[in-house]
Amino acid sequence: MPCGSPKMHLRRRPLAALGLAIALGGCQSLSGATSTAPTEDPLAGAPPVTRGLDAQGLSTLLVAEIAGQRGDYRRATLGYLDTAERYGAPELAERAALAARFDEDPALLEEAARRWQALDPESQAPARLRASLAIQRGDWATALEQRLTLHEEGGDGDLLEFVESALDAGASPVPLLARLREATPVAGDPVDIELATALLEASVDEPAAARRRLDRLADRYPERPAVWRIGAEVALQADSPERARTIARRGLDLAPGDPRLLVVLARAEIRLGNLAAAESTTDALLDDHGDRPQLRMALARLYLEEGHPPAARRLLLPLVEEDNTPDVVFLLLGGIAEEQGEVDNALLYYRQVPPGDNFLLARASAARMLIADDRLVDARAFLRSERLDHPDLASQLTSLEVELLDAAGAREQADALLDSRLARHPDDAQLRYQRAMRAYQGGDLAAMEADLRAIIESDPGNANALNALGYTLADENVEGRLEEARSLIERALVIEPENPAIIDSRGWVEYRLGNPEAALPWLERAWAAMPDQEVAAHLIEVLWTLGERERARELTATAVERFEPRPRIDELLERLPALAP
Repeated sequence: MPCGSPKMHLRRRPLAALGLAIALGGCQSLSGATSTAPTEDPLAGAPPVTRGLDAQGLSTLLVAEIAGQRGDYRRATLGYLDTAERYGAPELAERAALAARFDEDPALLEEAARRWQALDPESQAPARLRASLAIQRGDWATALEQRLTLHEEGGDGDLLEFVESALDAGASPVPLLARLREATPVAGDPVDIELATALLEASVDEPAAARRRLDRLADRYPERPAVWRIGAEVALQADSPERARTIARRGLDLAPGDPRLLVVLARAEIRLGNLAAAESTTDALLDDHGDRPQLRMALARLYLEEGHPPAARRLLLPLVEEDNTPDVVFLLLGGIAEEQGEVDNALLYYRQVPPGDNFLLARASAARMLIADDRLVDARAFLRSERLDHPDLASQLTSLEVELLDAAGAREQADALLDSRLARHPDDAQLRYQRAMRAYQGGDLAAMEADLRAIIESDPGNANALNALGYTLADENVEGRLEEARSLIERALVIEPENPAIIDSRGWVEYRLGNPEAALPWLERAWAAMPDQEVAAHLIEVLWTLGERERARELTATAVERFEPRPRIDELLERLPALAP
């Protein structure tokens, strides 16, 4: 499937909330699998190779070592994995996972971690890595299984932290709760799993069950601050701020100064209308735990979530006067000013976000605000000015303006902007691709193909364009062109062999060609690497065609539960009602 089209997998990267736990140093990052280019040999600290080797094994291992030193981490990973399985050596599988972390292919890292875990099932490290990778791709069910593996083996599964992160990310609590209720807290920390379960019970509107569980924990483990914190949070979810305040105060009697309990107490005071008491509590947090920018931003978010922007602004304004003000401060102040109707003031804040991760988000926020204020001309002038000030980002800013014009119903202006920019910069692959996808949305397949062909002619190694064209020909089932579609997708796959979107396309074109048996392994591989609703729909249809009706229904139930919206699943259910779970 092509990336970026209306039927493609989109990687949304919204502004991440600054969790109070992170701001207070209370939890670690869940990613664990991202990396930047190393400045020295990243394998220098890997486990030593101590096993004896035959000639072939030695040759493979030497090639892997040299590849890793030269920065060819894919080849290094595959070499280590081959040797690890040849000799049953988990140390080499671990080395393969270390090499894969420096490659840009998450599917390769997932495969390395899976094979490492198979060779060393008693080790906690591969389970942690696989849980982290599952979280990154939004597969919370798989991540929970890995966390439970750690918990059941007596390790630290961090189940409460996991559940809090999952709920913050919008994961459905229903399947997570069902799985936790099946688990037995025998080896790991019983408080961890019980608190995680209680939090999920509250999230699915079972406050009575959550309260009973928490009351039992309070009787048995009164010394654990987390018991009181979750008890207070569950009370807040049940719209009982007075009870939440009582529980939080009881916890603070046992653990004076506990920062997370203080945060819950402040939230309870806000809900009770005691803003002065809440601000006194948050001021105490700043005094006791260091007046740090992260903490100020996190507390500001608390007040914003509770509907008190002036209090949030008071916390943020001192940060503007400091050197190296975090980008998020300007974004938050811009949002507060916008909410207060101070459009021009908000614009000033948004424009202060420098080039970097939040640059385009700030410009998009500013332009949308101007359009919402019935100032489309000003929004366009603003973006034009930004292109002049930041020529290196002109393509991205043009793409943003096109999207905003489309959203505002000014499609003709968006067309004119794209055409004008491409007339001056015909080799701008990003904008040409965008124009191709807009043509597809408008039903003009010929125009879409012309632009994708132009990209491929200019850059034969553009896997994205090759896959987009091949997938579209296959998905639209264009008569007489399915073999051509397969050829295009195969070319893309040679360039990016582990790209799950291209792997999905490869399976789908086989299905369109009438080869469901050949399609199945491709689609299963794509689903394992990138479980989204479109890949699920493809895999379900192939399973159904092959007569694997129960597997198809089970996957349909999973997709219905996990994805919203899910247009491809809904369309499939309309065509095949018997799939309904």
